[in-house]
Parts: sequence; C-alpha cells; structure tokens
Amino acid sequence: MGAHQPEKRILHGDFTHLYHAMDRRNFLNKTAMGMGAIALQQLLSPLHTQAQSLEETILNALPAIAPKAKKVLYLFMAGGPSQFETFDYKPKLRELYSTNLPDSIRKGQRLTGMSANQSALPVVPSLYEFKRHGKSGTWVSEILPYTAQVVDELCVIPSMFTEQINHDPAITFFQTGHQLPGRPSIGSWLSYGLGSENKNLPAFIVLVSKDASKDQPLYSRLWGNGFLPSEHQGVQFRSGNDPVLFLQNPEGYDGNDRREMLDHLKQLNELQQESWGDPEINARISQYEMAFRMQTAVPEIMDTTKESDEVFNLYGPSSRDKGSYAANCILARKLLEKDVRFVQLYHQGWDNHGGLPSNIKYQCKQIDQPTAALITDLKRRGMLEDTLVIWGGEFGRTVYSQGKVSKTDYGRDHHPRCFTMWMAGAGVKKGITFGQTDEFSYNIVKDPVHVHDFHATLLHLMGIDHEQLTYKVQGRRFRLTDVHGKLVKGILS
Repeated sequence: MGAHQPEKRILHGDFTHLYHAMDRRNFLNKTAMGMGAIALQQLLSPLHTQAQSLEETILNALPAIAPKAKKVLYLFMAGGPSQFETFDYKPKLRELYSTNLPDSIRKGQRLTGMSANQSALPVVPSLYEFKRHGKSGTWVSEILPYTAQVVDELCVIPSMFTEQINHDPAITFFQTGHQLPGRPSIGSWLSYGLGSENKNLPAFIVLVSKDASKDQPLYSRLWGNGFLPSEHQGVQFRSGNDPVLFLQNPEGYDGNDRREMLDHLKQLNELQQESWGDPEINARISQYEMAFRMQTAVPEIMDTTKESDEVFNLYGPSSRDKGSYAANCILARKLLEKDVRFVQLYHQGWDNHGGLPSNIKYQCKQIDQPTAALITDLKRRGMLEDTLVIWGGEFGRTVYSQGKVSKTDYGRDHHPRCFTMWMAGAGVKKGITFGQTDEFSYNIVKDPVHVHDFHATLLHLMGIDHEQLTYKVQGRRFRLTDVHGKLVKGILS
C-alpha cells in the first residue's frame, strides 16, 4: 500500500449509533416495562462490544488492493458530446448520407420525445475529417488538434453505455450510480472510504466553468454526500472574491474571535453528541474546523499569479480568466499538487440538438488545448503516475439527424447505447482504444463497458473493492455500484 496507509472506513459503525440510542433514559421514557428495559440494556452492552470486535475482524480480513492511483481528476462534459465528431470515426456513413437508419440497427430502441415523431431518421456523417495520431494510430477529429498530440497517453473507450436517455437521470446515474437523486456521489464515496491526505482542504472539490453554455442545469446534489456523513460532500470552488461561500469572517470579526467561537461551539456540540450519539454532530464539528483551516489554505490555492507565462501559454489564451475552463484546469492541477483526493471539473454546453457542427467546434476549441495541457503538465511534473484523469459526458449522440438534415448543418439526439470516454494516467493502459461499435456507432460489437463497470474500475484503481465499500441505511447496505459492476481488466496496466 506504500508509505501512506489509508484509513479503512468500509463499513458504517451501526453498532455505536445503536448503543448510544439505547441509553437508560430513552428506554425508561419510551418503554412501559422500565425494569425490563434496564435488564435489556445490560444484555446489550456485551453484545455491542462483541459486535465492534467482529466488525474490526471483518475489516482486517478484507483483501487489500494495491492502489494504482491516489487522486482523480474527472473532466465531466455535461450535455453529451457527440462521438461522431470527436473520437469514433465512421467513414462509411458518407456513403449512406440522408438514408433512413435501418430497423435492423435500431432494433426497436425507444427514442426521446424530441425525435420520436420524425417520419424518418436520416443518417448524417460527421462534417469533420479524422486522422490517425501518435504511435498508437488513434483516430481523432480535426477539431481536437491538441488532444491529438497526447493520444499516446490516453485509453479511449468508445464502447461505454447506459440505460438513461435523458440528461438529468443520466448525469445523476454517472455521478452517483443511480438515476434518482439521493445517493452519494463518486467523490463522496472516495472521501468516506479513503479520507483526506490534506487536513486543510476538503477531500472532494468541484469546479464549474463560467464560460460554458448553460444548456443543461447542474445541481449541487451531483456532488452531494447523499446518506453519507455531510463532511464527505463536495465543496464547490467558485471564481471571484468569495471562492467558497460562507467561509470568510463577518465584517468586524477576526481570526481570534472565530477560533474562540468555534471552541465554545465545539463544546456545545460535544454535549449534544454525548446525549444523542448522532454521528452527524461529529461531522458538523469536523466541517466547522475544516472551514477555519480553509480560511488560510483557500486564498493560497486560488492565487495563480505565481504561475509562469509558459504555463499560461500552455493552457491557452483564456487561462488567465478566472473561472474559465482553462483557468480551472490550472486550479485543478494545483489542487492535485496539494493532495486533494477527488477534483471534478464540470463543463456544460454539449447538448447539440441543432447547429451541431458549429456548436461542437466551439466547445472543442474551449476544452481542447487546456485538456491536453493538463495531461502534459501532470506528466512532466511526475503527477500522472498517481493521478487518474477521466474525460466524458453522460451519453452520446445519434447517427441520425434530429430535424432537417444538410451536409453543413444538422443536430443529433441523445444516444445511450454507445458513446466515447477516455481515461489516462495511473493504472490505465496508454495509447489504446478499448471496445468497438458498429458502422453506425449505434450498437456495441466488442467489449461493452457499463457505467457500473466504470465505477467498479475507478474504485479498483484507488485500491478499493467496489463490493466492499458499503454504507448501511434504511435497513440495507448501499454501494456506488449498487448490486452491479465488474472490473474492466482490459484497460488496466
């Protein structure tokens, strides 16, 4: 496991909570047979001790997985980037321009309400040219010239798939392992399972591009803690003078005042904890203390004035504009340097139902140079060896055009059956394309990778067995992969 041995936090301490909830006062107040409750309390005490010992034994017996990655940078392209215009090259489509998608390919798949009433589903090829790049010969679109220069570091996966066909459930599914809100996000699970390596910064930090088109909304629940203790929720860092809301001292209040207030507040919370045994009280104490430490750490990490001109030139012309995608890429690198466990960067604007050729060209121009710069920068600093970088959206786009079709202007509807993501860095094979789609990029013909499989593999790279990272709530044990997921061994180095 290396020099750093992450704290094992695989199972929730249900017995401690139960023990505190069953004190004598609660039993006498809530039970008509008061003396019987006292007797039961005496019986439960040794059982509680035995149960704790059993849980420790189980934890110690769990098989250890040597982690390949210590940190994750997830570049989430919200809206669903088209695989046809980026990485999944389909040259035969030019011969089939404007022909109707064969029923044998569609196989009765349900369509969204936006194209379900179309009388025809006209096939439309990409307007852009593709070329092979790098020693790997990976196909990349001409609108991603900088990414094309780093393809030998990438593991491209064109065979991703999901069941979710609309944005909100699809994004929620990718971020939490379930299409309905309420489950913990990936970063929260990692924070809970592995803890933090930096006591002055959260284990899970979120950045949102200010220069992206807001075609689909983002909700804070996408980086929420769900039913996990609140200390594991993602913390959004914003551009501007107040990067973390409610962090700064009120006017006329200094650090000494804040410290004294927190000390008294901690005493009150500890008294409440002794009375109620609610683990969320400890989480609250932990968050207050973290906020106090962040008052010093956050201004330092947000300050990019010490970055060299060479770095700004590497990341592109918008990298000096705080809050832009390029500036957030630099900030993400700085956070990783400070050993933040999970950094997620959201970039909206990929929902191209119409005007796709011009829209996606603009999107790629925003993210291409900064993304490639991140790979280059992390590699030259030796950080790519223990950092896993992920790029992708919630689903792909259809081979047929939504609405009218022309050779220079078209749109694509949502497509969950196959789409492209890529991974790079710690524990992942370099310069490979894993999986394959049919000639219409409509169905997967080789090595399918489900969202649950992606989650299982991500956790494995971080040294966690996805079946063991669980939390008991509402009478059952939950995990990121629910009751699904298998390790994608073919991409592991």
